[in-house]
Amino acid sequence: MMNKNYNIVIVGYGGMGSFHAKLIKETQNINVIGTFDILPERRTASLADGYKAYESLSAVLSDYNVDLVLISTPNDVHKDIAIAALNAKKHVICEKPVTIYSKDLEEIMLVAEKNDRKFVVHQNRRWDKDFLTIKKIYDERIIGNIFHIESRVQGANGIPGDWRHLKAQGGGMLLDWGVHLLDQLLFMVDSKIASVHAKLSYILGDEVDDGFQAIITFENGCTAVVEVGTTNFIQLPRWYVLGTTGTAIIDDWSMAGKVVTQNLGVDVEAPKPIQAGQGLTKTMAPPSEAAVTTAELPVIEPTMASFYENLFAVIEKQAEPVVKNTEVLRVLQLIETIFKAAETNEVIKDFDLYN
Repeated sequence: MMNKNYNIVIVGYGGMGSFHAKLIKETQNINVIGTFDILPERRTASLADGYKAYESLSAVLSDYNVDLVLISTPNDVHKDIAIAALNAKKHVICEKPVTIYSKDLEEIMLVAEKNDRKFVVHQNRRWDKDFLTIKKIYDERIIGNIFHIESRVQGANGIPGDWRHLKAQGGGMLLDWGVHLLDQLLFMVDSKIASVHAKLSYILGDEVDDGFQAIITFENGCTAVVEVGTTNFIQLPRWYVLGTTGTAIIDDWSMAGKVVTQNLGVDVEAPKPIQAGQGLTKTMAPPSEAAVTTAELPVIEPTMASFYENLFAVIEKQAEPVVKNTEVLRVLQLIETIFKAAETNEVIKDFDLYN
């Protein structure tokens, strides 16, 4: 049970800032009392939405009524705003990617500790239903021990038409969508990374990547392909997962998909050759009906507190954070390694912070 209500100010009232405002309206124990944005039209929008529009960041930080600051600005200014807010004794929520470089997050973590304030990163896609379904399949070994994971998001609309085109502001798809997919992967696979190889895409001619592919091998033997594309007019499945006794697929966020498992201990017919192009094959012939079972995706029962519920419990020392800063730091260091692997065309080893 929460001991108090918390007042929050949203710094950066663009798409994500207004998204958070709507989300917070549905959350108990928290109240948006205002916003701050450097753009006058967004301050006007804040007033129209019923929120106080602060004229400066210093005005936000000097207001003793403010308990939390939520940062939803372009990535390059996250660090400075976070440190200023923490030094003003405010708790801080930061949009992802928390910083462009891992060393900046390490500095923020030290400031948060010094001021005895909580700093949390909004890695909200740990709560996505498609991810939680795959995590359940992984954790419960529904298709045996999973040895290969493919996680993709693909579209055909290019990079969004804003600061995400700009390298100085932390643009590009690796820092935008990649941070989510990599966070999900590391949250699920409890093993140290053994190696990484990667390539970045610059098909659209921007100064930042419009897509990437990373091939990750874990010490437990599991491999993963993590891929983001913005020029894919036909998309591959959101998830494709191989286990020792089956395969699972999720096509997209509509949760279309299935699980196919091997029927162990059942006498089955040997595969018969099929015509494959100009030849025959037994290897690629479909298994007989008796050999496998096709089932719907497993049902997910909520087990984690919501992001904001967890945050309040952490502030009041009633729970551990679902999204730990050490985990976020590990993801940032993996992103830096992917950039390096793509630039040097090397397989990189011995970098992972896993413990």
